[in-house]
Amino acid sequence: MSMCQIKIPSCVYAGEGSIEKIKDIVAKEAASKVLVFTDKGVRGTGLVDIVLNELTAANVEYQIFDNLVAEPSYTDVDKVIKEAEDAQGDLIVAIGGGSVMDAAKLCAVLKGASYTIKDLLIDPAVAQKGIKSVMIPTTCGTGSEATCNAIVAIPEEGTKKGIVNDNMIPDYVILDAKMIAKLPKSIIAATGVDALAHVVECFTSKKATPLSDTYALAGANLIFKNIKKAYNNADDMEAKASMLLGAFYGGVAITGSGTTAVHALAYPLGGKYHIAHGVSNAILFAHVMAFNKDACADRLALLCDGVYPELSAKTVEEKAQHIIDEIESIVKDTAIPTSLKEFGVPAEDLEVLVESGSQQTRLLINNMKELSLDDIRELYKKVM
Repeated sequence: MSMCQIKIPSCVYAGEGSIEKIKDIVAKEAASKVLVFTDKGVRGTGLVDIVLNELTAANVEYQIFDNLVAEPSYTDVDKVIKEAEDAQGDLIVAIGGGSVMDAAKLCAVLKGASYTIKDLLIDPAVAQKGIKSVMIPTTCGTGSEATCNAIVAIPEEGTKKGIVNDNMIPDYVILDAKMIAKLPKSIIAATGVDALAHVVECFTSKKATPLSDTYALAGANLIFKNIKKAYNNADDMEAKASMLLGAFYGGVAITGSGTTAVHALAYPLGGKYHIAHGVSNAILFAHVMAFNKDACADRLALLCDGVYPELSAKTVEEKAQHIIDEIESIVKDTAIPTSLKEFGVPAEDLEVLVESGSQQTRLLINNMKELSLDDIRELYKKVM
């Protein structure tokens, strides 16, 4: 086995009631004041109050920063971080989805730093952690609670970009299904398919390793088998807990492997048209995997063996196609839009998308099959 590595938060709590562990974290870190990152949507659900009640019980002061918008640009994130710049605090707690957690991770390396977020977009290697962080996801899909990545939109380029640095790996993670108990079906669908893309892409990435495979396969098992249950039955807390854990495993897999062309071609859809990240991935997911199939059929078949052992007698081709068919079925059955027309994307923007998608080399180099400009063009055509 060639040398490989994986990175993971130093302490992860999961399961019913794990949200109460925030008191133990505060005590362990001897925190006297917590900087709470969230957004107004999450705050309006009452989920933030669950955490604040625990902090109050621990006799800890806190200050809330909730001005983050959905699918934020780097300037949006910079505004929130500047709000926190003068705030006294010795621990960051993020309560929300990927955008909230990414902003909190960036704050952990930007607060008090001499460099700016624009500097990190140019050279993320300069980032150094200045304050520890706790991630409490309120969706079942981004995996941000596990990764060293922060994704921001670049409006002037009409796309998104990832800032990647090991110092952004969170210190603590709390995975309590209570935090996604009332998650709307549309968010379960979008974030769940995002998590599914993470595990499938990581398993079929050029950078996949035995370590990343372990987490990707475990995550695939949980997500393939529970996403429809969680979507169709609001009271199925076991399915929701499985989705939360599967999403975390997908995030861990990213740190050892990496996503591929699905995410690469989805970034311009979020950056230019503000289509939700999970939906952007879902629109392209099955098409990209079908394109990739001849280059990674063996890997898709291995994934099928792990998730659907009852199909072990099938051929490699049949098993690979089964995974692609299941992806398509999940997107359809969770009512995620599959055409860019539904978002008002004009046909004349095709070449802009092709150019922007082709620039996502950080992810495209992970893809088992090289994509030419014509390949990218044909994939976008399929969803326009």
